[in-house]
This record gives sequence, C-alpha cells and structure tokens, in this order.
Amino acid sequence: MNAMWQSTAAAGVVRVALPVPLLQTFDYLCGTFSPQPGARVLVPFGRGRRVGVVVESTGRAEIAPERLKPIAALLDEESLLPPNLLADLRRAADYWCGAIGEVVFGAMPLVLREGRAPAELAEEAWRATAGGLAAREARTRRGGSAALLGALGNDLLSANELDTLLPGWRAAARRLAAAGLIERAQPAREPPCTREGATPILNDEQADALAELLAAGGGFHPFLLQGVTGSGKTEVYLRATERVLREGRQALWLVPEIGLVPQALSRLRARFNARIAVLHSNLAEGDRARAWLDARAGDAAIVLGTRSAVFAPLPRAGLIVVDEEHDASYKQQEGFRYHARDFALMRAQSLRVPIVLGSATPSLETLANVESGRYVRLRLHRRVHARPASPVHVLDLRGLQLTHGLSPALLAALDACIERGEQALVFKNRRGYAPVLLCHACGWHAACPRCEKPLTLYRGRRQLLCHHCGHTERMPAECPSCQAAALIPQGHGTERLEEALAARYPKVPVLRVDRDSTRRRDAFAKLLDKLADGQAAILVGTQMLAKGHDLPNLTTVAIVGVDEGLHSADFRAGERLAQLIVQVAGRAGRADKPGEVWLQTHEPAHPLLTTLLKGGYDVAAALQLGERLASNLPPFTHLALLRAECRQREVLDGFMAAARAAFTPRARANGGEPCGAAEVVRIHGPSPAPMPLLAGRHRAQLLLESPQRAPLHKTLAEGLPQIQARSQTRGLRWSIDVDPVDLY
Repeated sequence: MNAMWQSTAAAGVVRVALPVPLLQTFDYLCGTFSPQPGARVLVPFGRGRRVGVVVESTGRAEIAPERLKPIAALLDEESLLPPNLLADLRRAADYWCGAIGEVVFGAMPLVLREGRAPAELAEEAWRATAGGLAAREARTRRGGSAALLGALGNDLLSANELDTLLPGWRAAARRLAAAGLIERAQPAREPPCTREGATPILNDEQADALAELLAAGGGFHPFLLQGVTGSGKTEVYLRATERVLREGRQALWLVPEIGLVPQALSRLRARFNARIAVLHSNLAEGDRARAWLDARAGDAAIVLGTRSAVFAPLPRAGLIVVDEEHDASYKQQEGFRYHARDFALMRAQSLRVPIVLGSATPSLETLANVESGRYVRLRLHRRVHARPASPVHVLDLRGLQLTHGLSPALLAALDACIERGEQALVFKNRRGYAPVLLCHACGWHAACPRCEKPLTLYRGRRQLLCHHCGHTERMPAECPSCQAAALIPQGHGTERLEEALAARYPKVPVLRVDRDSTRRRDAFAKLLDKLADGQAAILVGTQMLAKGHDLPNLTTVAIVGVDEGLHSADFRAGERLAQLIVQVAGRAGRADKPGEVWLQTHEPAHPLLTTLLKGGYDVAAALQLGERLASNLPPFTHLALLRAECRQREVLDGFMAAARAAFTPRARANGGEPCGAAEVVRIHGPSPAPMPLLAGRHRAQLLLESPQRAPLHKTLAEGLPQIQARSQTRGLRWSIDVDPVDLY
C-alpha cells in the first residue's frame, strides 16, 4: 500500500476546491498538467465536469489511489488567485467555518467562476499595424474599413471610444484583423499622480492624525480614525492614499453601501489621475470581472467597493481603508457569513500594510481593541468648518396630538427650514405606508400566511408585502373576517410620511430614499443629484441616509420612531441606536449654515438617550461596554450561532438534537458539568429562533459561547463534520455564523 501511495505521489496529486457546500477539498491526479495553487482546472465530478481551483499540491492523496481521477483540463497556466489571497481565503474559511470551495469561488467574479479566460475579458483596444498604416496611406480600402483605419490613425483606441466615433465599426474590424491590418492591444497605463488644483488645508487635528499614520511606515498597523461627522476623515484617507500612490503601490477603499460608492469615486477622481477599479454587486458581470483583473494585474492604483471588494487581489498593496467600520452591512448574512472589516484586517496583516478603520461611532468591538492596545486611535474632535455640533432638541410625545406621527414643534421646525430655502431630512427606519392594516370593527389584521407576521401596507400600489419572505397580496377592499369597510392603516412608514409631507409642502420636492425607491441601478445617485442645486427640499428616508452623504444645504434633521430601538431584545440594540442617532444627526449643518436636530420620543428620560445627549457617543459606548462586560456578552465573549429550518417540525427537532449531541462531548450544555478539554464552551439550546416561522419553514437555533476563540473554534471544527454528515435530509437547510451580529 505504501508503494502505491508513493507511486501516486510521484504521478502528482493536487487538492482542488469545488463550488459545493462541503467543508472538504478533492484530490485529483495531475496527469500531464502542472497546475499551480490558485489556478483553475476542469475536473470530473459526479456525472459531469466542474471548474475547480487548485489549493495545494500534495504528496499523498486522502483516498485510495485507484479512486483518483485525473484533471481534465488546465484553465490557467499561472495562478489566477495570488498565493497571499488564497492563503487568506483558506484562513477565512477556517475562521468563519465556510465551505472552502464556496469561499474561494465567492472571491472571484462570476464569469471567472464559469471558466472564461482572463484574456477574453481584457479591456478591448485596437491599433493599426504597419500594414494597416501603409494601406491607409495607399487608400487601398474603401467604405467602413477605410473609415476605421482613418479613425485609428496612429492612435490606440478603446472599444468604447470607437463606439462613439464610428458606430458599427466591428464588421470592418473583423475584415481588417483577418487581413492583418489592425490588431488588439492593451491600453497604455500612465503612472498615477495627483491632479493639479488646490487641495484643502488640513487643520491641526487632521495634520496630527496623518502624521502619526504616515510615521508608522510599512508593515501591519491597525488604526482607528475616530472623528465626529464632518471632521474631514475622508481628507485624511486621501492624503494617505496620495503617499501610497507616489510609492507605486495600491490602495483598497471599502464603503458599506453601494449608494456611497459614487460620492467616494467622485472624490478620488477629483484628486487623482489614476486608474480606479470599482467593485460591487450592481455592476454588469463583465465590468466586475475587468475591474477584478485590473486589480490583480496591478493596473488599478485604487480599488473601491463594498463588502465583496475585500476579495480583490492586491499585488502592490500599500493601504486599506474601511470607512464607517461600525456598519452592519459589512457582515454577510447569507451563504459564507464573513465580516468584511475583519477580513480586511486579516488581509492587511498578511499583506503587511497599514489599515485605517474610520467612523464617528466606532463599534464596541473596535473600541475594545483600542482599549487593549491592539489598535491605535487617531482623534478628530471638531468639524472642518469649525461649525459646532448641531443642537439636539428632544421632543416629549406623551399626551401630544400628532399629525401623521409628527409633533407640532417638529412641523413648525420644518416650516421654518423650508421658509429659509434650506433642506430637511425626516428619518424613519420603516419602509412602506404602514406596518399594519387593521379592521377597526372586529380587530382583524393582515398577516403573512407563511411567517405569521403583520404584512406591511403599500398603499400607492394597493399591495400588502411581507418584509421577511417577500409574500405579496392585493389590498382588500373590505375586512376578510367581518366584511366591514373599516380597514385602517396603523403606524407610519416612509411612504406615508412622503405622502403627508408632499401634501403639506406642495411646492417643495419631497424625495423618499429607501430600498423600495432605489432598486434600479444608479437610482440613489439620481435622487441625490436632485438636491445638488441646493434648493429647498425634504428627504424622507431610512438608514440608507444615515451615513456618509454630504449635503451642504441640509440644516434640519428629524428622527422619528426612536422608541422602537429602546426596547429591543437584541443586546446590540443600544449600540446601534446610539450610532444611528449620531450618524443621522451628523447630516445637519455640515457646511456654512448652522443645523438643528429634532428627536421625538415617548421616553425622554431613558438612560441611553440621556447619556448619549449629555456625554456624547464615547460616554454612551463606555456605558454599553460596561453592560456587555457585566453580562458576559461580545466583545468580552465569543459566539457561534447554528440555525436550521425545515418545513417538517419533527425533522428539524431531530436535526437540532443531533447537532447538540455533536457539540456536547466537547462542551458543556447550558452551564452544566464540563466535558472534555474545551470546558469553557457552553451550549445554549436548541430553542426556537426569535422568528420561529419564516416562509412556511420552522426555524430553530443553537448558540455556542466561549470567553476564548480557540476552544470555540476547536469545538466547531470537531462537531461540524458530524453535523454535515447528518444534514442530507431533503428540505433541511442550516448555517453556521461565527461572530454573529444578528441573533434575532
């Protein structure tokens, strides 16, 4: 047997990651190929063939030699995934317990996952050959061919430029290319540089922060740039990026939402004459692949994008920036549940480059790392324009007569704002017209038949929608229970506020910004463009408006619906509410005009509100950290959440019992007697999920807790293979979420 293993090793064996939901890799014989780790290969799998990625060469296969199959084709002569990125992906798969194949393939654009060659996706550009130049001078070509040769002249033109200059040029290009008169070529890459023009003068705090950042030099250095809203954090990012580009290296910028990309892109383009690769999910797949390949080739000096941009190859990495690092959008909530901020830290460490985490309201995890000395904090205490923070007026709603959820004092403030020709933001973190449609006669309310939760009313399209599963119904004309014509909407969403404010201010644009109004590509940017002229207007929106946007004429901000965040069962609710209030309030008075903030609540004396408004975010965060420490909650303990769902309740119960049993020998359940070496790991559950029914599927969960990461990951590594082996039941779905941000 050993001889057989040795002969197999001599023939060459590679481990291949395939895009399947399994924790393992698969061994294949190299045959006549010599694939490098990170290269794509075509391999037999089941009854067909799959594109895979080689993760390592090995001298010993994990299965019997006679069962090994050879690679069918080598798709990349050299590694598509650089060694450092491949190593980071394997590390991420281990940490967040992802299927290695899904993790590796998730890091690549779709067209590359399908096996297309990078050369096919290269930016298309054409130039005339020597023969083509001679043919042009001799005028031996006619019609479209002559026109194309004339358009090219002595220049190299991209396909986009030719589309503009000579529509319908491709037929002529095929004829000329076949005759050897034109050829495809790579566009020239000019070295990046700073554009001419005045740059803002740094204030003392910005200059000190930049100096400390640059003084760290090369190597891995994590910084928290904590600055109040409007304090000029972006200018510090730009100056640090300028240094990196001068040294011939690349910078990666992450923002939490697609809606923030255009603003960041315009700032970068205004400052740098550099190639910028943009990566996010709204791009066409070809554009996304070209941007990824530009980053991989080192042609893109700056890579800008949302969560998935953290997977971009960076052969000349010099800096990573994570703006609004506290934002929950950096956490992937489906499939491979990684956290882009934390993976960016992994990448900065392996690439040996500094990383800047920026926020006015840092996450408690980041603040805990600052207090422990792992991160260096850089502070910006004041706004760039020396404008003081906008005053916050707390409106006590108890006993008041409200108009569409708005108090008289708030309406008066909006009247004054519009009268001054300024802009206002009314923040309501609830989409739709009303969260409940109720029968006033019998008490019936519209509920989702698949989730048993109230359906949200969208009156404009006369529709009821479940925000949990997407189920839709037509709005009934009468009560389905008692047939009374007494259906009334309860509560207020952004659509209802938009309608009410449009009726009150008929001559002023009222723009609603939420997920429903910004579904189309570039819709968010187009909405914000309508405010660029600085005319009086009112924005009604959800948390999409809470971060990053800079509207100089926005002076009045109203936050309604605060009470919804004061009584949540989620232990993170206080942190999120404090961040939300500070971020939304920070949209007001960012330029020359003073701002004001109006906050409506039925609990003006709530400890979180009083602490935040009197002491600021730092004091409120310290209070939250103290409560987390006393309650043994993150960041002072580490969690992993196993959640499963199935239409058959008995199947779900059986799976959850088996999952608990798989972990129990390595942990102690619900504070019971310790078992084995990992006695610091506790199991809570199984129990119904906080939302026990979703889209007709029963849901349950199991929570693992440990004060140390290592025992938790050891428990997961030993228990998950057993769970996966038992999870092949048809219709059962399960997931594991390490460091979950949403338990509910």
